[in-house]
Parts: sequence; structure tokens; C-alpha cells
Amino acid sequence: MEIRSLHSNDKPPFDLLLMADPSWELVEEYIAEGECYIAEENGEVIGVFVIVPLTEEVVEIKNIAVHEDKQGKGFGKKLVQEAIDVAKRQGYEAVEIGTGNSSIGQLALYQKCGFRIEGIIKDFFVEHYDEIIMENGIQCMDMVRLRLEIQK
Repeated sequence: MEIRSLHSNDKPPFDLLLMADPSWELVEEYIAEGECYIAEENGEVIGVFVIVPLTEEVVEIKNIAVHEDKQGKGFGKKLVQEAIDVAKRQGYEAVEIGTGNSSIGQLALYQKCGFRIEGIIKDFFVEHYDEIIMENGIQCMDMVRLRLEIQK
């Protein structure tokens, strides 16, 4: 798997981006604000992440997704690690990420990668998304915020 930044003439992989975030408007907004990276295998895009600066010291992973038939094979962890490496190379001191209270697999992955729960934004997904989001038989209502301090 090769991970690279999206070239200016590349079209963002909206199919993958919308898997992780069903809001077309929000996805377009943070793609414009941040940097999009894609993971390719044999010329096929199999993963994506977007990082957006929050401050001079902190960057956020706004979106991270792996093609459905590649999930559970370590690609997500590699994308998270690459996002951390990018942040480190760019001089950031911390990386943040938010996910839904119902995103059990993602919560486990981020914590395995060293992130710690920083807080919860209650009703984030209820207030910012028109449709009800269900995962693992649980309504996605609250955003769980996680943070990783980058080791120098």
C-alpha cells in the first residue's frame, strides 16, 4: 500500500469519504480547508484521510476511511499512523480526532494507536446531520473527542 497526498488534478474519493461522514457539505468544507491523502494498492484507491489544522500546534483527522473489502486487515491503523507521521513532520504537537459514540471499532482503533479520550460533544450528530445515523444497533448521537500528544 502506498499513501500519498492528493494531487491538485486528482478527484477526491467521495465514495470513501462519504462512508466515514455522510454529510456531503461537511466533507467538501473540510477538504477545502485541509489536506487529503489517499492509500493506493495496485493503482486502486483503498483508503483516505483528511487532516485539517485547528491551531498552529494541533491538527485534526477529519475523515478516515478504508474500502469495505479491505477493512479488518490493518489498513486503517496504517492510515492513522501515517496521519500522525504527517502531523509530526509538519511540526504539530498534537493530533485530535472525533468519532461517534456508536463507532465501537473506530474507538478501539484510535485508542490502540495511542489516542486518549478528551471529551464528548453531546448531540453533535443529532444537531449537525439531517438523517439518523445507526451503527452497531446504537444511534450515533454524541461525538467522542480523542487526542494524541506527539512525542518529539
